[in-house]
Amino acid sequence: MTVAQNRQVKLAARPVGLPQRTDFAFESAPVPSAGEGEVVVKVHYLSLDPAMRGWMREGRSYVPPVQLGEVMRALGVGQVVESGDPAFQPGDYVVGLTGVQEYAKLPAKDWTKVDPRFAPLPTYLGVLGMTGMTAYFGLLDVGALKDGDTVVVSGAAGAVGQVVGQIAKIKGCKVIGIAGGADKCRYVVDELGFDAAIDYKHENVAARLRELCPKGIDVYFDNVGGDILDAALANLARKARVVICGAISQYNATDSVAGPKNYMSLLVNRARMEGFVVFDFAARYAEAAQAMGGWMHEGKLKGREDVVAGGVEAFPETLNKLFAGENIGKLVLKVAEA
Repeated sequence: MTVAQNRQVKLAARPVGLPQRTDFAFESAPVPSAGEGEVVVKVHYLSLDPAMRGWMREGRSYVPPVQLGEVMRALGVGQVVESGDPAFQPGDYVVGLTGVQEYAKLPAKDWTKVDPRFAPLPTYLGVLGMTGMTAYFGLLDVGALKDGDTVVVSGAAGAVGQVVGQIAKIKGCKVIGIAGGADKCRYVVDELGFDAAIDYKHENVAARLRELCPKGIDVYFDNVGGDILDAALANLARKARVVICGAISQYNATDSVAGPKNYMSLLVNRARMEGFVVFDFAARYAEAAQAMGGWMHEGKLKGREDVVAGGVEAFPETLNKLFAGENIGKLVLKVAEA
């Protein structure tokens, strides 16, 4: 009898600069069986995130690095095929830390049920998943958003940025997005309702921020770091809040990461700059899901997923779309038919 196989992508080497296909091993293993209290899931979609680049790097971080020879860490959504827990039945749809593989086995407590009748499965990796949670808590809690604030978000057409800007508009704020290219800028203004967008590839970001935010920036939500962070720091309002969510411009640096040059603006403007990790808010995920689900139902919040077919074999090349700025919205890798 032929044993069903599970295609897996494992970390084979720690990348230097941009990840290469040779940094990964593509292997097959038997599809796992569910023991007592365990659930086996067929993965349909994988979330591809800039944070993955950090997980490949050896060193201290907010989570342990992926070890060489381990299945590459990833969040996924799929369908239960075998369950050793009465709370889950074959056919249920769930989200969890599947890893980059076709089948995943985890303890039942590590899976969360989702309903494909409410939203398409990829949405549970985007607006209704960790991406949406990151935007919600980063903006409202860390950014301490107030009605009437002027909000600037970098990576505005990306997974988190698109949600941040929409929530800020729902809360009555002026929103400026920073994105790369005319298509992305049109998207955040025309489709998502941002007040304006700055094309960092073709415009002077610092000059445009001064023009669009004459009274300064109240909340700057940073997804990119580098020169754009410096431009925002130079135009802060009094008591501004700078939210450090990510720094995609620095993730593949082969030398030291470039830190902010204009940090003295924090002192002059009595401003605050704070980093955060969404896992810190795990006890309140239900709150965010309820709020964002309600906004989606009311038509106030949109999600866009950039779904790439190709299965786990296409993981390295698809991941690198993030660092080339090729995606609009949440980047998702399709593993199997739903």
